[in-house]
Amino acid sequence: MWSNARDVAAGDLVIIWQTRELIQPLLITPGKDLNSRFGYYRHADLVGIPYGSKVGSRNGKGFIHVLRPTPELWTMALPHRTQILYLADIAFITSWLDIKRGSSVIEAGTGSGSFSHSIARTIGSVGHLWSYEFHEARANKAREEFSLHGMADIVTLTHRNVCKDGFTVEDTADAVFLDLPAPWDAIEHAKKALKKTSPTRICCFSPCTEQVLRTVSALNDSGFTDITMFETLLRPHEVHQLSLQPLTQAVEKLKKLEQKREDKRQHQIARSSKRKRDDLQETDADNVGGKRLRTQESGEEDVGIRDIPDAVVDPGQSANQPSPIKLSVSKVSPDVRGHTSYLTFARLVPTAPSKSVA
Repeated sequence: MWSNARDVAAGDLVIIWQTRELIQPLLITPGKDLNSRFGYYRHADLVGIPYGSKVGSRNGKGFIHVLRPTPELWTMALPHRTQILYLADIAFITSWLDIKRGSSVIEAGTGSGSFSHSIARTIGSVGHLWSYEFHEARANKAREEFSLHGMADIVTLTHRNVCKDGFTVEDTADAVFLDLPAPWDAIEHAKKALKKTSPTRICCFSPCTEQVLRTVSALNDSGFTDITMFETLLRPHEVHQLSLQPLTQAVEKLKKLEQKREDKRQHQIARSSKRKRDDLQETDADNVGGKRLRTQESGEEDVGIRDIPDAVVDPGQSANQPSPIKLSVSKVSPDVRGHTSYLTFARLVPTAPSKSVA
């Protein structure tokens, strides 16, 4: 999954982007086919093309984009086995817990593996993630994905109920993340797993305030400090650029439009007066078969102001006109993702070693 190769190869996991709402992972297996409402594709046709390519269907019904997997794309495309964490929460948790390359992290509640993939990329090959899942079927499926994605050396996945049995490591982790129905039951176990010689951090992911209250009480009882709760919401903004003209330029433009309307009105009055004079001077000899003869003069008068090019109406206008001012404006998108959960953070400061009294 973390290949740096430029082109797609057989056996690679790729992300197939069809629409913003339809994104799916695909293991490239020559001999197999991909069928969707956007057409028919052979896996063999995707081998050797560069990542990011736009590929047309064999039956001409549409196209797809073949993308290199990233944790962000995997979060959008993964098969949901549980409710997952999205980018807004993942980024905030990673930052607040100070997770970086080489960190040792514990995750309780593997679920669909969305958070696990992001943490694995952040800590790199020199760090380690201990992940725990109490549901055996979900644990087995996640273990298969971690192995397939080349994360087996970075992630240790254990089928275990940490609320009752605790963690398999002690005095090891720099940070602990709990995504559990009752995180307060695992806080004392988490304290034992955190390092004793350096400041460490913990985060609990809870969907309702009642869980937050019980979690905060447990954190206080266990000696955690700097307890803080956040709610992360993603608010996309739509940005548009408008062209604004200086006030003097706008006034001049209005004056020219008003003059143009007045010239057109005078022209119409003149045409009406001439038509009346022609009707009075009309004779039988001027009519042939009951139809009036059009003269070159009357034909010229039928040309209106709207038919005259702008360069003739106002020569040199574009040459002297200053360029318009560009103004960027934004508004909140009406489609805003609603509340997911509350994030409760806390720190654990190591206690100073007690001095022995002689």
